[in-house]
Amino acid sequence: MTSRITTHVLDTSTGRPAPGIPVSLQIRGDLDWEELGTGTTDADGRIPDLGPQDLPSGSYRLEFATETYFAAAGTPSFFPSVTVTFTVAEQEHYHVPLLISPFAYSTYRGS
Repeated sequence: MTSRITTHVLDTSTGRPAPGIPVSLQIRGDLDWEELGTGTTDADGRIPDLGPQDLPSGSYRLEFATETYFAAAGTPSFFPSVTVTFTVAEQEHYHVPLLISPFAYSTYRGS
């Protein structure tokens, strides 16, 4: 079963998926961020089962431990992690891709 929030990571410096990146899904609580799920990108750079099926409206974030991926490749990098914060407004699927390279990253709302 696919979760309400999915992600995938592509390494734009190699033109390939980025496997082995730990990712944490969190929701903003009353005082701090609360972890809802974790996963690690597969050989295709994807995590299809990151969090629960039902999510209340609110602020969420994905934390990508990119340092793990670049260290395993022996590649120096500038960003040890990337945090993407976004809003869930409706009960629909949210796909949040991340494009990385050793010294830059970008993201967008996927489908």
